[in-house]
Amino acid sequence: MSSLNPNSSNEREPYVVSSKGYTAVAINAAAKAGEYIKSRQGTVKELGTKSSARDLVTEVDKGAEQMIRRLVMTHYPDHAFLGEEGVEPGANAVTAALEELKDNEYLWIVDPVDGTTNFVHGFPFYAVSIALAVRGELTVGVIYDPVRDEMFVAEKGKGAYVHGVKTAVSSEATLDDSLIAIGFPPDRQFAQPTNLAAFQNILPKVRGVRAGGSAALHLAYVAAGRVSAYYEAGLSPWDCAAGVLLVKESGGVVTDMRGEPYHIGTRHIVASNGHIHEDVLASLKEAGATGF
Repeated sequence: MSSLNPNSSNEREPYVVSSKGYTAVAINAAAKAGEYIKSRQGTVKELGTKSSARDLVTEVDKGAEQMIRRLVMTHYPDHAFLGEEGVEPGANAVTAALEELKDNEYLWIVDPVDGTTNFVHGFPFYAVSIALAVRGELTVGVIYDPVRDEMFVAEKGKGAYVHGVKTAVSSEATLDDSLIAIGFPPDRQFAQPTNLAAFQNILPKVRGVRAGGSAALHLAYVAAGRVSAYYEAGLSPWDCAAGVLLVKESGGVVTDMRGEPYHIGTRHIVASNGHIHEDVLASLKEAGATGF
């Protein structure tokens, strides 16, 4: 991790890692994809939709995913790859893709641009998310924010870092003192009503609520202690896999909205500093907004 340490003049060193381990490959792929994405800000020519008119995809998403896949497969041609742009929209398609890949020992889980709508509108809150699961267990998680040039890196059992500085969840012990992040996915039939009900219930109980539009960055911010908790119903594995590991390795807690342990197929996520986790779950239950 020493190559991520800022130097004495506070200038960040390039994300070039000499080793060829899993984490090094993930960092290099995220950095190169992020550089490409940022260079394309404001130049999107092809704007398409997936599940609805609000579920956007661009040629930048597709190009970034191809770039990451190529870089990963150059080093690990026998590994499996689950990328957002390679799966049809909808919960059933996600479940089918996970089922198809479940027997692979090594599975890379990638969202090339988490926050595509933000990217399209020029709202500077989007990121590259890359995770590696080994025998179903999250082992590496990397989230790169190209706008702020922040690289969040986690390895199972080795902690989580941003630019070589160890991250830790926040210390707020009550909802009243907490800043909460939430999200509103494109699905207006199930996810949006669920998340709106959750929002209305918890808003009076907390210091503030933020909805930035990137699950990956919200999870990275929980890990870094910038928000006390984050929850959202209707996510996919690539939205949250890397961020889940970041939170756990920073001392936080991640479950589904009922409090059950997280697994790669979990779609309704609660991540917190641990201190307020039960209070968040209680609020979701009270609102009838657990997603189940």
